[in-house]
Amino acid sequence: QVQLVESGGGLVQAGGSLRLSCAASGRSFSRSNMGWYRQAPGKERAFVASINGSGRNTIYTDSVKGRFTISRDNAKNTVYLQMNSLRPEDSAVYYCNAGGAYGTGTYYRGPYWGQGTQVTVSS
Repeated sequence: QVQLVESGGGLVQAGGSLRLSCAASGRSFSRSNMGWYRQAPGKERAFVASINGSGRNTIYTDSVKGRFTISRDNAKNTVYLQMNSLRPEDSAVYYCNAGGAYGTGTYYRGPYWGQGTQVTVSS
């Protein structure tokens, strides 16, 4: 069983930055692929970024490329999402996901989810 706890969300002006953290329990964290998703009101949950267990392979959705960076610290059982140049359309609840699988250029979501953290970007 894996438990995920997100933090770091908040209210920021357009052009600003936030760093989200996802702290994970479980001894297999360093082998677990991780992802970030987001869900805006009235929309489906959507993929944002993923990182494999070693941290060498990352994938981003097109709208965040060049602005967001996913990283991990296996010693701290934590994955991060650094978000720069934020836009109002980035506003959503951001969820951490664990245990997914990697395909060619694709991350398939795993069964474990955090509770989410709200990100609001004002214009």
